[in-house]
Amino acid sequence: MATKSEPTVGMTVYTEDGIEIGTIRGFDEDGFFVTTREGIEGMSIEHERAGHEFGEAELMWRCDECGEMGSVNDLPDTCPNCGTERENIYYWTED
Repeated sequence: MATKSEPTVGMTVYTEDGIEIGTIRGFDEDGFFVTTREGIEGMSIEHERAGHEFGEAELMWRCDECGEMGSVNDLPDTCPNCGTERENIYYWTED
């Protein structure tokens, strides 16, 4: 019998049949977001859809606790503003 663990950012998730879905990229009050494609562009479907007719949206990280944001290339282990854990940091698109 497999043991279950708490979901964390970067954890690979699977269907009940064992088919890989992707990796967890963030959380909100309803659950978690999953990256289903490779690479930074695949981190956010919202990034692919956001504002291209008006200009490029930028993929960033955002803290769910305090709203702090930063470059996705510098994703911290904890929020530099409030110190919350990485599980409370998720990907965000910013105009």
